[in-house]
Amino acid sequence: MSQKIWVGTNWKMTKTIKEGLAYTEELNRISETLSSNIELFIIPSHTALIPIRELTSKSRVHIGAQNMHWKDEGAFTGEISPNMLAEIGIDIIELGHSERRQYYNENDVDINKKLHAGLRHGFTPLVCIGENMEQKNNNISKETLAAQLKVCLKDLTKEQASKVMVAYEPVWAIGENGIPAEATYVAKVHAFLRKQLVELFEDTGTDIPLLYGGSVNLDNFIEYIDIEDINGLFIGRAAWNMESFEQILQHLDEHLFA
Repeated sequence: MSQKIWVGTNWKMTKTIKEGLAYTEELNRISETLSSNIELFIIPSHTALIPIRELTSKSRVHIGAQNMHWKDEGAFTGEISPNMLAEIGIDIIELGHSERRQYYNENDVDINKKLHAGLRHGFTPLVCIGENMEQKNNNISKETLAAQLKVCLKDLTKEQASKVMVAYEPVWAIGENGIPAEATYVAKVHAFLRKQLVELFEDTGTDIPLLYGGSVNLDNFIEYIDIEDINGLFIGRAAWNMESFEQILQHLDEHLFA
């Protein structure tokens, strides 16, 4: 496991600007008590990015955007461009979340275009991959994940690959009705993903951070973070509530770096 541990959350379509600022103030405070080996990030809605960037400008909390177009500008109503996000000063661009794939027909080819655009603008792409329950039941989880990785990360140099993060989020394990995955299952999948990354990028594949997300909570986060090929946690609802998120962060810090 790399020394740095990434821990963050995607707010999805929750939190007003006011709520987001209050949350971020608390996270800024908590961040000062944690080991420097923990890299914190939050991914708010687009409307909150500017004020939250201002609030985190002198803190150690990274901020990301939930989506973007691959073009710098154009007639794409409702989209946001890399230029616009660069002007705000974001750190991370989340790409390929399963809800974007499911509800807005995003595909791996388009995600690859966005990935290259994000790298051109100096963002750290966080590429989300995961199999659904039907794919799992048909025993094609590995084939599905390998295809997602290969297409999403297509045409990257070894150097570019070292600037990317990958989040494995089994679709059946995320969301309000998600079923927490067994740690043994997650360990097998992450070992497979690491092998795929090393085959794709011989020199840098071992260093690409692999995050796990999928009903991560106070009861199971230690099991997940102890898995060899997990370099961080991408947490949902348990991180939206600052009380439970603070407990996770403090226990994680004590467990790994005390």
